This record gives sequence, structure tokens and C-alpha cells, in this order.
Amino acid sequence: MLNAINANLSASIAPSAAQSPPAKIPQWQGTADNSELRKAFDAFVGETFFGQLLRSMRKTVGKPAYFHGGRAEEIFQQQLDQVLAQKVTEASADRFTGPMFELFTLQRK
Repeated sequence: MLNAINANLSASIAPSAAQSPPAKIPQWQGTADNSELRKAFDAFVGETFFGQLLRSMRKTVGKPAYFHGGRAEEIFQQQLDQVLAQKVTEASADRFTGPMFELFTLQRK
């Protein structure tokens, strides 16, 4: 994907640059280390993002007049939100953290 973007940019900037092959972006060395790093990165970014999303959502919804469970319900909702954030992260974090992870690995070099 980045190679295609680089090729499009070089074609629009200089016609002669479009004829040369695009520069290859080096990948992170060590696939085992890379997969563990990617899992940790996805977990951190996903849980942080979805956790904040759920926390903000809960603030916008008021407490019901008759069926509020008090402090125990608030604690349970926090734990439920944490589990929901973990599950949503496992299901979809790799889709939106991909570009962030590529930039992160390029900065580490």
C-alpha cells in the first residue's frame, strides 16, 4: 500500500521518477519479535481507544430514575466496559492500527 502511494506521489512530482522502481520500505527484522510487538501494540491502542469510547458513551447516558443499582452497578459497568473493549480490540483493532504500527516500526529504526 505504501509502495503504491510512493509511486503515485513520485509520478505526480516528476515524470522521470515514475519510470524508476519505487523505493522499498524496509520491514521490521525478526518475524517472531514483530508478531509479539504487533499483538502488544494492537492490544494497547485498541483497548485504550475503545475504553475511552465506551467511557465517553457512558457519560452521555443518564442514570435511570428507578432501576439504578448504585455504586455496585457502576463498578460492574466499568468491568463490563473493560471486557467489551478487550473483545472489540481482538475482533477489529488490527484494521485501524495497521498504518499506526507501520509508522511506529519505521520510527524505531
